[in-house]
Amino acid sequence: METKPPLPPFTLETAKTKVQAAEDAWNTRDPQRVALAYTADSEWRNRSEFFSGRTAIIEFLRRKWTKELDYRLKKELWCFMDNRIAVRFEYEWHDESGSWYRAYGNENWEFADNGLMMRRFASINDVPIQESDRKFRWERT
Repeated sequence: METKPPLPPFTLETAKTKVQAAEDAWNTRDPQRVALAYTADSEWRNRSEFFSGRTAIIEFLRRKWTKELDYRLKKELWCFMDNRIAVRFEYEWHDESGSWYRAYGNENWEFADNGLMMRRFASINDVPIQESDRKFRWERT
């Protein structure tokens, strides 16, 4: 059986570790890598989209990062209990025309005993920003 430590029930330390691991994975913008953190039948709500399963997750992330160029994310632990974690996040991206956005949101996560996420519900709002207002800058690899 595949596992993704740390495993629930979470402590403050392990919840923070789980959040940082998610941030690191999402910032790779690699749909295959990100999808490995979720159960094969993981349920998602992302904005107004509802879907389940790793194949759907990979397809969603490919679409997302085709549109959201130079995506950079920061997650912060909001709260946790047993096998659940809530995070707040913000990320920046630009579209094909060069217009920049900052997205703000909250996610509720529920984990299986093996540490894979079985539910992810995200509420997200985008705000147009000027490139000069960006918070997150990084070197391209």
